[in-house]
Amino acid sequence: MTRSVGMMVAAALLLAGCGDRAGQLDPDLRERAAAVADEVDPARVIADVKALVASHDDDQPLDCEALFNLDEVDQTRRPVCDLSRDRARELVRTRFSDLGYEPKDEKDLDAEGRFPTVNVIADLPGTDPDAGMIVIGAHYDAFFHGADDNSSGVAALMELARVLRGHSFRRQIRFIAFDLEELGLVGSTRHVALHGDEEDVRAALVFDCIGYADSTPGSQSSLPGLPVPDRGDFIALIANDLSVNQVVQIRTLSSTLEILPTETVIAPSDGAFPITGNLMRSDHAPYWLARRPAVFLTDTANFRNPNYHTDKDTVDTLDQAFLGNVTRLSAAAVAYWAEVAE
Repeated sequence: MTRSVGMMVAAALLLAGCGDRAGQLDPDLRERAAAVADEVDPARVIADVKALVASHDDDQPLDCEALFNLDEVDQTRRPVCDLSRDRARELVRTRFSDLGYEPKDEKDLDAEGRFPTVNVIADLPGTDPDAGMIVIGAHYDAFFHGADDNSSGVAALMELARVLRGHSFRRQIRFIAFDLEELGLVGSTRHVALHGDEEDVRAALVFDCIGYADSTPGSQSSLPGLPVPDRGDFIALIANDLSVNQVVQIRTLSSTLEILPTETVIAPSDGAFPITGNLMRSDHAPYWLARRPAVFLTDTANFRNPNYHTDKDTVDTLDQAFLGNVTRLSAAAVAYWAEVAE
């Protein structure tokens, strides 16, 4: 997750009880989605986190001197010199291939030929070509060991690719491992700009930091002006006006299937306001700006996890059960949105 450059005040709304039609799930489709979610294996998810962390530990960090004038880089940006991605990308690509997908590398550069990015994309075709697609995304670049940020999200992405592969869906499902989120949402911004209206995105689900939980009182900090529980045992569901229906459906699924506690925040419009900067810190933001519905799942990163963007972000600090439940909830949501077949 990128660092915040602004502070949040009470312009976003915690979503209270919603009794509209979005929360009234189709019972048959809900049960089929629940069955898909039950196939998630938390042991596999944490094993993938360990493999991804090992890939970062064995990798060569980015050449930050080639990207930045270090004399002009302040200390808050020094972690860029410990950012790695190449071996994690290879792992994701290999996993997609092993699961039977045909992964594609989406390469791009900036106008000066710097900041090359490679997004790794795998598609699961739907049965109705006119029904649009569901996007699942997570960034694979990471500072230091990168267990929570963002090996947890990439592991969930790969587990969903495994579980969903065994089912048929009305809508296409696209899995995207985004590059260089940590340098300013570079890979996701380029992807959305490149595809424009080509991708008929009915919903995007983005993971960034989804594996850290702490039920100790006082373990959860709040965005200024936005009260949340003081125990960090929930997953935050961050949406905007365009994705209210999707976030209500996720919350309803979590409640009816008794998966895990959720807290929901809705940003106004496309979220592009100085006061909502903390809600735009990951790869869902380009979708919002392009007027595409997207929901961001996060453990809230530095508002809960003291190891954020440090060399203490290790696998042993994560909560395997929590991460597994977030992955289960995500599987149910995607299966519901994509309309899993009987």
